[in-house]
Amino acid sequence: MTKKLKRPEVLAPAGTLEKLKVAIDYGADAVFVGGQQYGLRSRAGNFSMEDMREGINYAHDRGAKVYVAANMVTHEGNEAGSGAWFRELRDMGLDAVIVSDPALITTCATEAPGLDIHLSTQASATNYETLEFWKDLGLTRVVLAREVSMAELAEIRKRTDVEIEAFVHGAMCISYSGRCTLSNHMSLRDANRGGCSQSCRWKYDLFDMPFGQERRSLKGEIPEEFSMSAVDMSMIDHIPDMIENGVDSLKIEGRMKSIHYVSTVSNCYKAAVDAYLESPAKFEAIKQDLVDELWKVAQRELATGFYYGTPTENEQLFGARRKIPEYKFVAEVVAYDPEAQLATIRQRNVINEGDQVEFYGPGFRHFDTYIRELTDALGNKIDRAAKPMELLTIKMERPVKSGDMVRARKEGLINLYKEDGTSVTVRA
Repeated sequence: MTKKLKRPEVLAPAGTLEKLKVAIDYGADAVFVGGQQYGLRSRAGNFSMEDMREGINYAHDRGAKVYVAANMVTHEGNEAGSGAWFRELRDMGLDAVIVSDPALITTCATEAPGLDIHLSTQASATNYETLEFWKDLGLTRVVLAREVSMAELAEIRKRTDVEIEAFVHGAMCISYSGRCTLSNHMSLRDANRGGCSQSCRWKYDLFDMPFGQERRSLKGEIPEEFSMSAVDMSMIDHIPDMIENGVDSLKIEGRMKSIHYVSTVSNCYKAAVDAYLESPAKFEAIKQDLVDELWKVAQRELATGFYYGTPTENEQLFGARRKIPEYKFVAEVVAYDPEAQLATIRQRNVINEGDQVEFYGPGFRHFDTYIRELTDALGNKIDRAAKPMELLTIKMERPVKSGDMVRARKEGLINLYKEDGTSVTVRA
């Protein structure tokens, strides 16, 4: 008898109301957002209560869910007002809050009963006993620490029925599940209360420090300055392992990313899940297309994190980049007139008459074309559009839909590979 596989939700980041809508339109089953209190992304476009209500209604009307990250580590006074805040979220229909601090968990459970609580990855859950502990306290889902291996994930799934949420794409933290104080010391910004300055990604000098002798800078003796910067995670090739091991939610990191990123990554992971649940052969047939699609958005190099072994020096950002995204986001479709075959687009980057571009939309729709008959908002024919967010019209030989995106190949950096596997980066 064939095992019936559970469909995992695709959980996308939404730093703003616009990104929330884009993520859902492009296939996300749920989104996670930040409110204006108690979260860890002070520089993301955190939601006002009015935006939160609109976002929840938008999601629910389309069968999707919304979770709010309230995962800060509270110091004295930080928890003030949280009970009323949780109640307001519950009463507007929020699906769950994502929390790590026991004080906030207790406050939410006692003062906003009925609101589901998910344990944040900041709590570093790495074994099934931990999941059972939080289950006994009433939590319905645990976001696993990024340090959990695939073998450990499989064992956890066998031993508990708590919902498991696991990261599949996005930035990795050099510290243990985000438990970092580098930012606190180097920029006086508390990473565990929303102010991380990403000190690990800065460049540092290295020193030779022989015992009892004066330290000596190695600047100029090494290929480049040192950082502690990890590559990003991507599990698009390994979605079958996530599904077969019973992960309930596939989490994509990136609340500060663009709508180009959110739409592309949501589209890819939705397509991957749909394909594998249809048949393993279908997934294998489109797997390389999914990988290629992900490389059209701006990101760091990619690896699989801790799932298949401890990351090595090859999973750190050092030396020339081995791969560079080749596309830039240039516009989104606002409207389409089928009779006139004209698309109205909102510009996001410089567009030139004659540019080759790719249109893409929900459901993994793609096609290439050229910018033809470019006109500005006043109907004047132009050769170049360089004003951000300007409304333009172009002639289209194929129909497009409102919400479709437009990207073009970048001009600029190119990797030239040598026979020894190293690379040098030059400007085109």
